[in-house]
Amino acid sequence: MLRSFTASRHLVRTLATHAPSAGAPATRHTWAKQEIQQIYDTPLLQLVFRAAGEHRVHHDPSKIQLCTLMNIKTGGCTEDCSYCSQSSKYSTTTKASKLVDIEPVLEAARKAKANGSTRFCMGAAWRDLAGRKSGFKRILEMVTEVRGMGMEVCTTLGMLSPDQARQLKEAGLTAYNHNLDTSREFYPSVITTRSYDERLETISAVRDAGISVCSGGILGLGETDADRVGLIWEVSNMPEHPESFPVNALVPIPGTPLEGNDPVKYHTLIRTIATARIVLPTTIIRLAAGRSTLSEAEQAMCFMAGANAVFTGDQMLTTPCSPWDEDKAMMGRWGLDGMRSFEQSNVAKKEGARLESVVSDADSASTGQTQK
Repeated sequence: MLRSFTASRHLVRTLATHAPSAGAPATRHTWAKQEIQQIYDTPLLQLVFRAAGEHRVHHDPSKIQLCTLMNIKTGGCTEDCSYCSQSSKYSTTTKASKLVDIEPVLEAARKAKANGSTRFCMGAAWRDLAGRKSGFKRILEMVTEVRGMGMEVCTTLGMLSPDQARQLKEAGLTAYNHNLDTSREFYPSVITTRSYDERLETISAVRDAGISVCSGGILGLGETDADRVGLIWEVSNMPEHPESFPVNALVPIPGTPLEGNDPVKYHTLIRTIATARIVLPTTIIRLAAGRSTLSEAEQAMCFMAGANAVFTGDQMLTTPCSPWDEDKAMMGRWGLDGMRSFEQSNVAKKEGARLESVVSDADSASTGQTQK
């Protein structure tokens, strides 16, 4: 795997330049729902101003991470998530397919990297990995190869066992996405085939394996403000805050139970991003599904409120995505730069020892000191 990480030499030695200052306040894990609700209810411009200040304490406000998501196994999922066209329980235009081969994934990752994406995410539509031994082996190879390109690697594969999480970590996985979607109270109105606690168990397995957790939610499911607060409260009280918190705006899909839902209000999106930024100060806030419906000015306000990552490229899983060229042009107009792989401080903490070890090996090799 030496070749996989030699390109990371520059990255490792510059991680500290974007770390929070020594005077940054400690991250809290004891938020009460009432406290978060009070933040959420703050007059909007005041809330955004506060969030922008918090953002600048912990992050470089000129940096946005570009992430690309590929669907490596489409449709046929046995879950009944009410928003998802990949559920086998609903009649949608999404058709079931088998797990893709490795080479198309690597080609997509190369294209993403060439266009500035520094995290490559792979999603498979199934409940869990039970009975998928050969498929899981192929995914582990995908993870190793993409990581070898010097990119962060994320997967979303449904529920994981502790052993599966360990194998993904050993393969080089950077992060695992497992959204809670909404509050514990509203969750049964959206999904009945997987419990909230089962989702939390997978998150625990991922965290215990040393993988960064990516866990957020979807707005526009029919939830209330209290449910959005409940979601943020849930992740804020985890032993470690998620490394990233995706904020998705529902894209209603014909054939799903939520096809008739109204679009989420823009001010609700901003409130959620700003509140999450204040409560989860060191977390990356990912502006995810639904971003393609926002104007450039609306996106700029999201960045001001604390969002500092976007999904970009040809498509998300089954919903539209803003193309790379448009996103890079927008970032240029607003003075934003792309974040490097492994630059975010929480990722650096998880990956630092491994990256430093590889760089040390590379240094030894370059001076002829490596033992054969």
